[in-house]
Amino acid sequence: MSTTSGRLLTLLSLLQTPRDWPGGELADRLGVSLRTVRRDVDRLRDLGYPVEATLGSLGGYRLVAGTAMPPLLLDDEEAVAIAVGLRAAAAQSLAGIADAGIRALAKLEQVLPSRLRQRVRAVGAATAPMTKWQEPSVDAELLATLAMAAAGRERIRFDHRQPNRPATRRFVEPDAVVSAGHRWYLVGFDLDRDDRRIYRVDRMERLERTGVRFTREPVSPTAAADLVAASLARLNPVYPADVIIHAELSEVARRFGEHSVDLEPLDDDRCRLAGYADTLPWLAIRLLSLGLEFRVLGPPELIDYVTELSQRAARAVEPAD
Repeated sequence: MSTTSGRLLTLLSLLQTPRDWPGGELADRLGVSLRTVRRDVDRLRDLGYPVEATLGSLGGYRLVAGTAMPPLLLDDEEAVAIAVGLRAAAAQSLAGIADAGIRALAKLEQVLPSRLRQRVRAVGAATAPMTKWQEPSVDAELLATLAMAAAGRERIRFDHRQPNRPATRRFVEPDAVVSAGHRWYLVGFDLDRDDRRIYRVDRMERLERTGVRFTREPVSPTAAADLVAASLARLNPVYPADVIIHAELSEVARRFGEHSVDLEPLDDDRCRLAGYADTLPWLAIRLLSLGLEFRVLGPPELIDYVTELSQRAARAVEPAD
């Protein structure tokens, strides 16, 4: 790396600290003249970094928000914090950020030094979320490896378990990793079976990257998601949930939190949840946990399940004989 390139990286690292940097202070930090600082700032601007300059005794240089997301420089602690957060989000398949999170995690894992990767693993091994009632989580490192293999068009091998069957070894050209509901799925072309298949990631073991690239054109992430949705629709019943919730839409959305739901306002005090659910118990319990009044209009299966829950709750507080 040349002296100029190294100096630009140091300057960029300083500017990413949210404060105004006087030119004289930057010159002292970098060991150069004010003129060189101004030239280096212009070079960063040419590279797409929006560096703003203000005049006066309290002025200086500051990196501001631009029209595009430029590359960021992270120190060790920041890289570990982001990797741990992305792993937690990916493992729990958080709605709304799951797919983007796993792509970001794959990029970060690819360049993370081994010493930092060990720290991330240590934090993950020493922590556990209180989500025993939810679907089983998956290994974030496994997800990142799958995403990197798909992005690099690299063939992989893994064992795939199915209920009441022994695990089978698979040789696959991965297309994409898809988040659906509370699970992750791999869409890929199975070379031994000469067919495109869908695999549940939580049933995968002994994953190996072969280092062998493939030339077959993979299906797009959108097409892969459509394949998973179609497969799930064939395997599981899908119910058109229709619920009136007695609260303002923004409040209902806030209480649902990271779980993505389709809401439409009815008036200032009511909104309608209209969408599809393949897990009625989860939806019923989530509605009850909102702490808001609601009325289930359909489907009949959801009405029956909520009725059963309410009756069970009423019996739980009945006086003992």
